[in-house]
Amino acid sequence: MPRARPHAGTRARERRTRLAHEAARLMAESGIRDYQQAKRKAAARLGFHDDASLPRNREIEDALREYQRLFLGRSQPQELRLRREAALEAMEFLARFDPRLVGPVLEGTADARTPVSMQLFSDDADAVARFLEEAGIPAEARSHRLRLDRTREGEFPMWAFTARDLAFELTVLPGVALRQAPLSNVDERPMRRASASQLRQLLEDDGPDVGSPALTGA
Repeated sequence: MPRARPHAGTRARERRTRLAHEAARLMAESGIRDYQQAKRKAAARLGFHDDASLPRNREIEDALREYQRLFLGRSQPQELRLRREAALEAMEFLARFDPRLVGPVLEGTADARTPVSMQLFSDDADAVARFLEEAGIPAEARSHRLRLDRTREGEFPMWAFTARDLAFELTVLPGVALRQAPLSNVDERPMRRASASQLRQLLEDDGPDVGSPALTGA
């Protein structure tokens, strides 16, 4: 009987690995952006119905990087570079709102379906909307739920638009949120954010090759 425990543990790890890779494949091929949706859909496809087999979001992200390296080795780096360059241009345009790049474009997992996600900061929630309108940029009003810390979360205004065939999503946070990043939906730690100067340095350091940065939640 004692020998069954290691065997069960190995089997559970194998199931988690299979699920992580299937979820990563679904995200890469179907454009799913929500980790919970991807892992639940992967579990249904593989016939795994116990929550203990569900991988952590970080495991799925690691599997997604591996999938992109193996199957999207040419196109994905180009799509990522394109979005980072577009993000820098947009951040310079939106400089008055202290923009920070977040999400897959910063993390290095963006592909052809990925929007450029940024956080803007203003105590006047309508200021961004007015700025976009004055610039002649039609944007769709949405909302984005974020966890500010372990105990607080909220819905924040988000503006979505397309420029040069690329999708952008701008979440507007109060000025105080510039000091402390919201929690990441990947590992529940303060999410990585990059200022325009940090992104410019990242592009210069990467040259034609792009990857994942080592940035803090500042």
